Amino acid sequence: MWEAPIRTLRSLTAAILLLATVAPAYAQTTKAPPTGARAPSAMPTPATPGLGAAPGAPSDTTPIIVDQTFALGIGDVVDIGVVGRTDFNNRVRISAEGTVLLPLIGRVKAIGLTTADLAQQIQDALSKGGFYSNPVVRVEVAGLTSRYATVLGNVSSPGLLPLDRTYHLSDVVARVGAHAGEGASFVVLTRGDGSSKKYSIEDLATGAGGDPLVMPGDKIYVPAATSEVFYVSGQVKNPGPFPMTKDLTVREAIAKGGGLTDMGSEKKVKIFRKNVAVKDVKLDTKLEAGDIVQVGERLF
Repeated sequence: MWEAPIRTLRSLTAAILLLATVAPAYAQTTKAPPTGARAPSAMPTPATPGLGAAPGAPSDTTPIIVDQTFALGIGDVVDIGVVGRTDFNNRVRISAEGTVLLPLIGRVKAIGLTTADLAQQIQDALSKGGFYSNPVVRVEVAGLTSRYATVLGNVSSPGLLPLDRTYHLSDVVARVGAHAGEGASFVVLTRGDGSSKKYSIEDLATGAGGDPLVMPGDKIYVPAATSEVFYVSGQVKNPGPFPMTKDLTVREAIAKGGGLTDMGSEKKVKIFRKNVAVKDVKLDTKLEAGDIVQVGERLF
């Protein structure tokens, strides 16, 4: 007579245990928002008070890695803090007077100093003033505006190049990809005083023609390959304009024109330079940009 109530009790016990297992998982399930509802957006990160977006300054807190000899200049932005403390974290811009304004110690000279020199100077001021005991100061560059070169023309990455370390012209050419956009075989370096000079990319690669340092304010221009050409006409198979290359000779110019026709003669070659005939033309005579090489017919 007790078998039926016992079976009922066992069934109830199993049901209670099942509910105890399922209920927590069900409670943790997140309901999907209704169709068309917008998820709450993250709060925007506030901008640093008093600082505009400096050219070269990152939008986050990632520092710019500079050479240990890099000298700070007017307009550069630096992050300054004391290691292990949160009450002396500052992002400041170097003023027109060449200083940074910091809490506790006031104005500190920064222009012309490396990050290590500036850190030592601030550390000494904090120690002397008794504000911290044996502070370790860090200084990192957050934005560069004082030292830039401008890169223009047929390169893969034109624009402003921050001079965060010592750059030779060959370094810049390698960095921006001078031939990536059908650039010429030379680069024009214009200094801040307006003086310009052409450098062969081949010479920069080998060091044969010098490799000048790039200075702040310099402009580096890589012309199009068609900016300097020479012309071959007359008895060649493929007459027309061709890009100028370094130390190009008459023999090489004829080869670029496809070689002589059956009527052509190497002894009947003339060069016209700025509408004036060049004297004593030989196969090894070197050409200049704009030259017209005219190949005449041979005598029978």
